[in-house]
Amino acid sequence: MTQEDGDLDGLVRKRIRALRVAQGWSLDELAGRAKLSPSSLSRIENGQRRLALDQLVTLARALDTSLDQLVETDTDDVIVSPMLDGASGNMRWPIKAEPGMTVMRQRMTTPPPDNPASLRAHSGREWLVVLSGTAVLLLGNRRLRVETNQAAEFPTMLPHAIGTAGGPCEILGIFDREARRGHNADKKA
Repeated sequence: MTQEDGDLDGLVRKRIRALRVAQGWSLDELAGRAKLSPSSLSRIENGQRRLALDQLVTLARALDTSLDQLVETDTDDVIVSPMLDGASGNMRWPIKAEPGMTVMRQRMTTPPPDNPASLRAHSGREWLVVLSGTAVLLLGNRRLRVETNQAAEFPTMLPHAIGTAGGPCEILGIFDREARRGHNADKKA
């Protein structure tokens, strides 16, 4: 076992204990959820028992986390700078933990289109929050006002468009891979 392996082993043990304590669970409670004996769980947390992969998977599920999160060590790139879309001026940040997910900040100055034929549909999901101003979300045949600090989440298979309600507004949106592809295709069309 290398030093790095030992560091990871100790880190995972600390995370198991920290997650258990954060949930307010005793050794008995987590052991029951993970189908382990309390003494086995205690020895795992204290480094007196070898960590087995099957136990890690079971413990991750019992702690409502993923195995990836339990063993993740890469924390070097905590700060991410935005990419600026030169054509629209929108800022985009990729989400490292969820490849394909993108956060986008957008300032809007025009209302949504009047023509229902201008609404676009594509696979995926979107989530957005209005940072300032008031946005208008056209979603199918619905017209929704989204005020500052309100959020909206919807499947992008519904025809949709977003714009401003009178004055400028600024939104922060999260797009899954399919929604992002759909919006990029809309801009090229």
